[in-house]
Amino acid sequence: MKLSSLKQGRDGRLVVVSRDLTRATDAFFIVPTLQQALDHWELVAPRLHDLADQLEHGSVPSFRFHEHDCASPLPRAHQWADGSAYVNHVELVRKARGAEMPASFWTDPLMYQGGSDSFLSPREPILALDEAHGVDFEAEVAVITGDVPMAASRQEAASAIRLIVLVNDVSLRNLIPDELAKGFGFFQSKPSSAFSPVAITPDELGEAWDGGKVHLPLLSSLNGQPFGKPNAGADMTFDFPTLIAHAAKTRPLCAGTIIGSGTVSNKGLDGGPGKAVAEGGFGYSCIAEQRTIETIQHGAPKTPFMVFGDTIRIEMKDKAGHSIFGAIEQEAAAYQRTT
Repeated sequence: MKLSSLKQGRDGRLVVVSRDLTRATDAFFIVPTLQQALDHWELVAPRLHDLADQLEHGSVPSFRFHEHDCASPLPRAHQWADGSAYVNHVELVRKARGAEMPASFWTDPLMYQGGSDSFLSPREPILALDEAHGVDFEAEVAVITGDVPMAASRQEAASAIRLIVLVNDVSLRNLIPDELAKGFGFFQSKPSSAFSPVAITPDELGEAWDGGKVHLPLLSSLNGQPFGKPNAGADMTFDFPTLIAHAAKTRPLCAGTIIGSGTVSNKGLDGGPGKAVAEGGFGYSCIAEQRTIETIQHGAPKTPFMVFGDTIRIEMKDKAGHSIFGAIEQEAAAYQRTT
């Protein structure tokens, strides 16, 4: 089942989308918004699945689905917590600045709580006050959960996964060092994130979903040129049930919680740092990782962060080359207050 929220009001209008992303049908007579669907999942999910089947068979009214009409699947969420499941990424970033990585990073996930009150739609610009802030994209996978009890087991965490989405977890890289130096985490350096036009139930991935990881390449293109194609299932130290259980260790998670994977990152085929796509590698899911490897190899980065007018596209395709979630496609632009 594929679900989307069309732009309407603060929380969108829930629609069911065809598997090929060409058609949609309203779900308002079952439940008006995705958050309400998640709140009553056991009751409404079977009805939404039936509606999805009817849409595939052409037995319900439908209309053309346009990704530009989409808000984030959850335009605002009760909680957005982003992990760092690809420890390869963390290790590279720390190495570039000459910092040792604690051994615990391989056994205990890093996680931060991001802002969830104003997610960007998948085609909305990334607005920044100044290019000097270091605008960067971060291509990720995330899951949306049902209710998760405090101190949930791994099995309970796995059973709470309702939907899967893609994420652009935007970062302002040049603001991060001063914030982290205060010892209290991100805030100004992590503006609003964007999510894919469509959220899918795990069964839509078939054998590419193993219950905890998505085993498909995550594709990023910067200004129309391939930038990254790392496999989201490879080098993922902590899978989604582990991340969910980590988040719920000391508090419950309510339905509609979004848990991110962190920047998808693969090692090189030789086990060392990955290579750029142009060099025959898997590339990277953020500019910062490419700059990190340039620093390690050449002593200084050469790839700039995004400037106004640059465009990032993030997508995942099945083995037949068909888009699964639709695409996040955003232009970096200067913020201009209008009210």
